[in-house]
Amino acid sequence: MFDGVGSPLSQTFGFGLFAPPTDDDLATIERFFLDRGAEVFHEVSPLADPAVLGLMADRGYRPVELTTVMHTSIAESTLPRTAIGSSLSVRRTEAGEEDRWADTAARGWGDTPELAAFIRQFGEISARAHGVTCFVVESEGRSIAAAALAIHDGVALLAGASTDPAFRGRGAQAALLGSRLRYALESGCDLAMMGAAPGSASQRNGERQGFRIAYTRIKWGLSR
Repeated sequence: MFDGVGSPLSQTFGFGLFAPPTDDDLATIERFFLDRGAEVFHEVSPLADPAVLGLMADRGYRPVELTTVMHTSIAESTLPRTAIGSSLSVRRTEAGEEDRWADTAARGWGDTPELAAFIRQFGEISARAHGVTCFVVESEGRSIAAAALAIHDGVALLAGASTDPAFRGRGAQAALLGSRLRYALESGCDLAMMGAAPGSASQRNGERQGFRIAYTRIKWGLSR
């Protein structure tokens, strides 16, 4: 996928999962990205063909990121009973609120300005995407946290979670997680998944809500 130079979405997905990879495969992919002026990245599952690791090493790749992929079954009996503070409320956004949602999501990344700028731009797109539902937590009428939910074939992907740094530690993300799982169940989903940095607060929040680790994937980058 090419989403522009510098975008964290410009990379491959599922490399080596469905067939043994070859040196020619990687060479073709590398040309695709390099011809467009982009760096070359692959998110590789540990379930991929073992030959991937050797190819990455031989062609000069290095690991640059780890992500824990988590999952949980969704049923009425397993939905979290999350208590939210009386000063906070969580709701789905409505048409016309896409920019507000993107602004809220970007504020959660304010300590990383270059990433915040991407989240702001990408948020405008994802908030309008088919199959995506956005949620916000509000405090006294101000949006302080944001998250999104995408549904495909009965699977709910929880993503885009962030909280304004000034309002962290008040349970906003736990409330967003619980609200999205309930919405997913009401929409016919029976499985949910999410990604988080290993050992992060997001991973701990997921585990408290019943998520379990499926695997940890490695993102590889080509050294020039």
